[in-house]
Amino acid sequence: MSTNQSVEADGDVGAPNVSGEVRAPSQSPKEWYSRGYLPHRDAKELLQAVTFRLADSLPQEKLTLLEEELSELPENQRSTHRREKIEQWLDAGMGCCALRHPKLAEQVRHSLQHFDDQRYRLIAWCIMPNHVHVLIETLTPIARTVQGWKSVTAHWALTHNEELKLGIPDPKHLWMREYWDRYIRNDTHFENTVLYIHQNPVKAGLCQRAEDWPWSSASTPRPSSASTPSSANEDVGAPSPTQKF
Repeated sequence: MSTNQSVEADGDVGAPNVSGEVRAPSQSPKEWYSRGYLPHRDAKELLQAVTFRLADSLPQEKLTLLEEELSELPENQRSTHRREKIEQWLDAGMGCCALRHPKLAEQVRHSLQHFDDQRYRLIAWCIMPNHVHVLIETLTPIARTVQGWKSVTAHWALTHNEELKLGIPDPKHLWMREYWDRYIRNDTHFENTVLYIHQNPVKAGLCQRAEDWPWSSASTPRPSSASTPSSANEDVGAPSPTQKF
């Protein structure tokens, strides 16, 4: 996959698939696919938890050490361990943390809400200083949705980087190009995911109550139409440590 895609890309363009090709926006999602780690599932009306992060949120040396650490673990434990370690590091507030700036956080919030009930149903979300958590019900391919969020916000942030003193170190990239997605398996997984998203600022020491964090849906009533599948794979999705958007 190319890491040099323009930050001015329109959110409606096709999203790259695992082979690096671009599929047309109207094409139905391929339900099961792989991006190099565990399988991913992309289907209409599927509940998906997505995490995407700033390009400088994790130092490459830490990721390299992590991969060495993972090589010593049984294969069936690597994805969970990788995710847990990365989540801990993200919550530590590494990198420029440009999303702390209210104007950029507002742009991300607007982007998440813009196509709600058109391309997806937005159920829960939280904008952290260096990453974003979202829970959606998909109506269109998830890769296209995430690409749209990143394209619009990257263009805005990089245009205003110096003016707002955001501290983004790379003038061409705001986000890591890859993202983490996990589809919701059942009602318990759904409730735990919503709780995790809303409690993330509390866990990171940014506020005392989830409702106090201004950049989340914690104080917003949850859609009553949300439903979960009766069964699904135990653990899907893992981020690529190297690709930027």
